[in-house]
Amino acid sequence: MKKFIFDVDGTLTPSRQRMDKEFSYFFEAFCRDNPVYLVTGSDKQKTVEQLGEQIYNLTQLSFNCAGNELWCGTDLLYRNDWVPPIELISYLETELSNSQFHTKTGKHIEVRNGMLNFSIIGRNCTLDQRYSYVEWDKRTSERHIVAARVRSLFDADIDVYIGGETGLDIFKKNHGKSQSIPQIRTNEDDVIYYFGDQIFPGGNDYDAAVLCDHYHHVESWSETYDKLLLIQELMT
Repeated sequence: MKKFIFDVDGTLTPSRQRMDKEFSYFFEAFCRDNPVYLVTGSDKQKTVEQLGEQIYNLTQLSFNCAGNELWCGTDLLYRNDWVPPIELISYLETELSNSQFHTKTGKHIEVRNGMLNFSIIGRNCTLDQRYSYVEWDKRTSERHIVAARVRSLFDADIDVYIGGETGLDIFKKNHGKSQSIPQIRTNEDDVIYYFGDQIFPGGNDYDAAVLCDHYHHVESWSETYDKLLLIQELMT
């Protein structure tokens, strides 16, 4: 059976924004015709805001908070209540203070169920401020550098990945998105397709994607749309 897994930010929607209306009509029909799973770093509330309740509830399962919450529609099936150590939070506050990026908007450390998201610019940023940080990060590789330093200090206990456009996703060792794959691959004849915008070593989609039969690194929701149109054409 063909099964389809999707990240959300940067894959099904613009980062932190709602789904494109035309794409949402197509994707709703795609969810009705195919087994679709979500694997995202965001919590359920934010995912529903971006995709809408109709699409969210049409998916087979939603692995929120990098797989540390598992939802089937409105039913919570499990939750990992890992709490990040205070030493990690203190260190991230030091990285925030030392960053040379000129704008810091607040909500830099967000503890979600089973994971932590760290953002130098902060989750209160405007779109223009977000774009400014994205360009800064491309020039300086700040997130990769910070991730490497965090790993060097806490490698025995946590995993650190590039997540979304501005953040780092941090969770207990082996409790990232890859934990979802064994629960999706339930039969030997399953053929699993993964779509994500962070499929590279150190990206938060990578470890899950490489466990799948096919994976597609995309730069935007529109690229996902184009690839699904082609896949749907080949399936008919």
